[in-house]
Amino acid sequence: MIKVFGHKAPDTDSVGSSILWSWYLNEHTSSDATPYVLGELNKETIFLLDRWNIPEPERLDAVEAEDEVVIVDTNNPDELFGNINDANIVRVIDHHRLSGGLSTPGPIDMIIRPLACTATVIHDLIGEHVDSVPEHLLGLMLSCILSDTLAFRSPTTTPHDKDVAERLAKRLGVDMQAFAAEMFAAKSDLSDFSDSRIVRLDGKMTEVGGKHFLVSVVETTTPEQLIARKKGIVEAIKMIVDQEDGVDEVLFFIVDLFREEATAFTYNPFTAGIISASFGVTVESDMEVLPGILSRKKQIVPVLRLPEA
Repeated sequence: MIKVFGHKAPDTDSVGSSILWSWYLNEHTSSDATPYVLGELNKETIFLLDRWNIPEPERLDAVEAEDEVVIVDTNNPDELFGNINDANIVRVIDHHRLSGGLSTPGPIDMIIRPLACTATVIHDLIGEHVDSVPEHLLGLMLSCILSDTLAFRSPTTTPHDKDVAERLAKRLGVDMQAFAAEMFAAKSDLSDFSDSRIVRLDGKMTEVGGKHFLVSVVETTTPEQLIARKKGIVEAIKMIVDQEDGVDEVLFFIVDLFREEATAFTYNPFTAGIISASFGVTVESDMEVLPGILSRKKQIVPVLRLPEA
């Protein structure tokens, strides 16, 4: 049995892509597959699984050397189990930059395409079998694309992502803008999340100049609610840096989906220096608004740099 999963801190695309690829393997190949998640789901993903009447995948806490696995929506070992290279990785399906670090005993199928969403890549891999995909899974596929493209606001959006989404929406009879508004409203409700949970909600590791950063991005239509919790969030960030090996610093961004801007928390001189050096701004307070910044993958991680000594 093949275990299919995405990155830690699962989001809609990683969860949806795991479910979609498992369906394809079970229905159109001789393989048996099961989707898994590697962490607690966010509010948007919970909302969408309920909306399309899809059971939440079981949580996977470890892999063994004999496990056959397919990794979706990441190729970064820092976002996976520490012993991921012990497992038998048979395929990687992704849309992020090549990180390096995965190791396999033999050649595998590794598919990384410059699209906004792994579910779009899977749509293309399914090919002629798309017509046999059940409606609830087509709805999940559409949801993944709307989520990762921020309803086409994100600069990562490609014409192909939008074309696939439009065809899916037409087939399903879904008003994409109204549906996306429901998704983003669900995503923005973090009232019952602890400060630590918010920091970890959508955090991905990246290395810059020998330093290892957890880049945490929270997409919301109500940024003021998170800004009001700034003191607690900063304390949670400090605790993570103090207690977790491999995390030199946390860079925390609130992405305002309506204003199409990001607010970075610059809670110490080091983070202020990174934001200043990376985005060409003069940081004068403990927050910095970055107009037009929406995408971690395209607009944040690629420009990160350490301040000059």
